[in-house]
Amino acid sequence: MRILHTRRHSMKERTLQGFGPRLARIRKSRGLTQAQLGERVGVSYRMVAHYERADAQPPGPILPELAQALGVSTDTLLGVEPLKEEADPKVARLLKRLTRVQELPPADQKAILTMVDALLEKRGIIRKAS
Repeated sequence: MRILHTRRHSMKERTLQGFGPRLARIRKSRGLTQAQLGERVGVSYRMVAHYERADAQPPGPILPELAQALGVSTDTLLGVEPLKEEADPKVARLLKRLTRVQELPPADQKAILTMVDALLEKRGIIRKAS
């Protein structure tokens, strides 16, 4: 009976160990601020900051909401399963902003693409179309 108790304690420690930094890493890889994640799950940015502390233990009922808002499983959020893909936070923010360009009128979308292409050509990243 004592061995079972020790095993459970060990699993709990493994699950909670690193939860805060893992939550922060996943949030950043999704290009979200603490305020944006908090808004998605109905808590303040200060609570998200608290959850991201190394010794924090968020309440169980919020875990599925956090996982859904971040697009991961609760097992991944808890560290039971590894994170399958982890985007660079800078790339994630850029992609998130570029995705919002779809909401603009077609003329504005074309202007943005023209500007991006001009910058890429200027830096020698792409060649001018012939």
